[in-house]
Amino acid sequence: MKIKLGTFNLFQFVEPPYAWYTKKEKFTEEQWHQKTTWIKSQIVQMDCDIIGFQEVFSRDALEALVNELGFNYFETVDVAKLNNKTYFSTTVAIASKYPITKIQRVKVNIPSFKKHNFVGHYGFARVPIKATITLPNNAELLVYVGHLKSNRLNEYEYLFNKEHDLEHKQKVVAKALEGTKTTSLHQRLCEASSLFVNMKRVKSKSMVLLCDFNDKEFSLTIDALSNHRYHDSKSEEGLLLADASYYYKEEVLNPHPEAKEPQRKPTSYFLGRGNVLDYIFVSNNLIQNITNYKVLDQHLEKNREGSLLMSDHAQVVCELTFI
Repeated sequence: MKIKLGTFNLFQFVEPPYAWYTKKEKFTEEQWHQKTTWIKSQIVQMDCDIIGFQEVFSRDALEALVNELGFNYFETVDVAKLNNKTYFSTTVAIASKYPITKIQRVKVNIPSFKKHNFVGHYGFARVPIKATITLPNNAELLVYVGHLKSNRLNEYEYLFNKEHDLEHKQKVVAKALEGTKTTSLHQRLCEASSLFVNMKRVKSKSMVLLCDFNDKEFSLTIDALSNHRYHDSKSEEGLLLADASYYYKEEVLNPHPEAKEPQRKPTSYFLGRGNVLDYIFVSNNLIQNITNYKVLDQHLEKNREGSLLMSDHAQVVCELTFI
């Protein structure tokens, strides 16, 4: 049995005549038709059984769209806030071809915010989904859908690589958090920590996180989500979750002897620079089940900044095979 899961940032999914953030930002009927037609074609190309969506304003319109494509189960746990036909908040959603037998809001872990000395409202920028899905083999899969705090004003944040260890990243970021220019990063660390605490309570179950993380590969935010030692420096436990992309390498036929290892595809661009912001994480017991992983980025190859009539993010798909 094969199960395909995907994450899809829809980029302002707002059905006319409604607007997002300001009254002027809205689609015409023709533009909306173009956008939804493209979204449908992307979902067909993804060929998934379960999809987590971000930037969902018009919930009912998305439910109708995915129902047309065979997703009979659809859930949200929050409502986008509306004022005089203008949305000023967004939500995440999950669509599944298999029964969603339980749906929950992920609650904020107050101690995580306090531990980080966070100043401000203790809450998620977008409330994550925690869904229990019953697969055809009667096994249960716990699927989280998230969209962490956006990096507003494109504030400066440190870039790390695989050579940087946890201690180095914590030391560098601690200095940055003392100032006032990293408030988004500060909140993402708290949000990721809240997810970690929630997942740790059910770590014996098979779990997947479909997420627009709004942070880069090797970021400290990923450690806050997955690394026990981020939360307890003396912990001898390994990672709670694994980045699925690391466990699938596409076979290259007749490789060139001097060929370099392929670079990971960016899922979003800013000022021409590509970043990995969209991820699929799996629990450790699912690592051996990863049989495919792909990034659908053809629309970004033509226009790196993305288009409102398409998306400014690539879509990510992970295949799990169960014997």
